[in-house]
Amino acid sequence: MRLKNKVIIITGSTMGIGKAIAIKFVSEGAKVIIHGLEKELAENLRKMLGIENCIFHIEDLSNSGCSDRLVSLAIKKWNKIDGIVNNAAMVINSNIDNTDEKLLNQVLKVNTFTPFFLIKSALPYLTKSKGSVLNIGSVNASSGEPNLLAYSISKGALMTMTRNLGDSLNRKNNVRVNQINPGWVLTEKEVERKKNHGLKHDWYKNLPNIYAPSGRILLPEEIASLATYWLSDESGPVSGQVIDLEQYPMIGRNISKDPLNLT
Repeated sequence: MRLKNKVIIITGSTMGIGKAIAIKFVSEGAKVIIHGLEKELAENLRKMLGIENCIFHIEDLSNSGCSDRLVSLAIKKWNKIDGIVNNAAMVINSNIDNTDEKLLNQVLKVNTFTPFFLIKSALPYLTKSKGSVLNIGSVNASSGEPNLLAYSISKGALMTMTRNLGDSLNRKNNVRVNQINPGWVLTEKEVERKKNHGLKHDWYKNLPNIYAPSGRILLPEEIASLATYWLSDESGPVSGQVIDLEQYPMIGRNISKDPLNLT
């Protein structure tokens, strides 16, 4: 087992990518702290994974002290922390016309500040275990869709933080920090989000190859497989790296038409 006996906090793990990561990690021998806003979903996931393998904490991560409470829960239950997956994120449509100070502050707080403060809260324990942090970003960090302005800004900032801490913490604390930037992923929320935008209920089954050259978009389980590598000892001393997960090059790609009117 690649994560045997490792204790890992996974934020935003009651659904989507975070849930897939929790399932994969437990299958690889880890103990996980599930976090999210949906108590019923967390309870169902805990039953699926086995109550001996996980505990959960339901709270808005941007609440003052939430990071400390997550860390305390892990230490009280298993007396160590080997890793963190910062997956929780706020995805909201915005552009320069409708992005005001309140919205931008809110998105940055959830998507950028809370990962930083969770790392800071857990750092003494990660230092002791020579642990690993994985931030889940987005390919939108490179520039972003026109209507994902605030989200893209927050993920760009997260990417800079990953590279900075990935260097400084690896030198000083033997704690590695890396990031995955997924492209378009078929999560429950994404299915509903695109339906709310007016697309058909099965919009993901017949995507133009301009978006999905392989005929489909990424699955949460595929993100979870790479996440396992970064939290395992297999990734060795590698730190401060940001990996794009998409089926086409992010640099030099030219979308001249938008057949689904996604932007």
